[in-house]
Amino acid sequence: MNALEQFTPLMDAVISHIHEGVILADYKGKVLFYNRAASELLGSPNFDSVHEIRKSTGVDLHTPLLPSPRNQDMVPASGRDVLDRHHFEQRLTRNGKTRFIEVNSTIVPMPGEADPIHLMVMADVTDKRRLQAVLNDNSSRGMITQDPRMIEITAMMGHIAPTKAAVLLQGESGTGKSLLARMIHQESDRGDKPLVELNCAAIPEALLESELFGHVKGAFTGASSDRQGRLQSANGGTLFLDEISELPLHLQPKMLKAIEEQCFQMVGSDKNVSVDVRIIAASNQNLRELVDSGRFRADLYYRLAVIPVDIPALRDRPGDIPLLIRFICDQLVSRGYPDNLKCDEDAMQLMMDYPWPGNVRELANAVEHGMILAKNGMVKSSSLPYDVRHHHPQAETEAKHASEGNQPEIDSHSKEILDALEKSNGNRAEAARLLGIDRSTLWRRMHRLNII
Repeated sequence: MNALEQFTPLMDAVISHIHEGVILADYKGKVLFYNRAASELLGSPNFDSVHEIRKSTGVDLHTPLLPSPRNQDMVPASGRDVLDRHHFEQRLTRNGKTRFIEVNSTIVPMPGEADPIHLMVMADVTDKRRLQAVLNDNSSRGMITQDPRMIEITAMMGHIAPTKAAVLLQGESGTGKSLLARMIHQESDRGDKPLVELNCAAIPEALLESELFGHVKGAFTGASSDRQGRLQSANGGTLFLDEISELPLHLQPKMLKAIEEQCFQMVGSDKNVSVDVRIIAASNQNLRELVDSGRFRADLYYRLAVIPVDIPALRDRPGDIPLLIRFICDQLVSRGYPDNLKCDEDAMQLMMDYPWPGNVRELANAVEHGMILAKNGMVKSSSLPYDVRHHHPQAETEAKHASEGNQPEIDSHSKEILDALEKSNGNRAEAARLLGIDRSTLWRRMHRLNII
């Protein structure tokens, strides 16, 4: 038995079940061995030579078998130690879908054999290529998306950024409002000036005025010295007011004056302070609805919404999910997570089907959860968070209980939510507060109970 005949069973035992495609060929192009992954990647049940592969799939594995300029005398390479490597990508179109296949080819000498064999390892890098295309595409401006609406929004940023116009970003939590605000600032002529961020919901109401406008010594108990506010810190640059819907009504006239006149008075002072600040505001609530219900001043709304931008939820752009998963994985790898993990089809399908009420932030948590609980280098459905794993079964179970006579219990839950929505005039964030739950939990319950 020659060395190749001894080597092939070993290859079969070790390589048959890995995810990369592996092909062994002699220098004439005859295929000596291939694993199942290679067959699946190329879409061919069997092939005898690299010529047949090129003819049936268009993937050219023949060129790496040709002698390179530095070793033209090495094919055939009888009695020589040969090491020649090629790395290239091939485009594969099958059933109307285009994939990108990365190929690493190496010439390997076989002990006792006259000629070397060619080892070719292939991997599907389609998602990686698409991600790179998105990152390098000026129209997406660093936003990880291939969704037409999101690309339109990011392209709009190029027109908005050079102006001084106020921008209002509206969308659910986790959709990327902060990222867009930073993008607008960075692409403006204020990009080298401060970008100051303030989450209006994170500051106690009693301190918010001082945080925004600053205070002078003695303005209130504990004010032992003058202190600048965020408006002064952002002078010459941009002030990003996140969760602007949480700005108390009694502070809204002062904020309106500061935006319109670019001047204000610090707490405890009667002197005007002039600034040059661009305002970008964001809200996870619909400010127009808050104006209609009397919980937000119309004049401030119109001053903030010179350029209103509504950002779609992740569930409305499912095509971005694979791109975002790849990007999040790359970020986690840079933080020390293993870089050789795979995701099986069931886990990916669960993530594609899940509505992601927490949007990209929730997706990032789920991906990290999956990487931590991966088994044997594979992220399986059991590795994913409970809400993702049980999204469909939970809905089916509740439907079954309803059909078996538990409808009153479900109706009571529906009534509880509907009552809260009525008290809050349809505002889901306020309804969630009344129910003592967070907004994403309320969304999931409404989805399960078919409350539109």
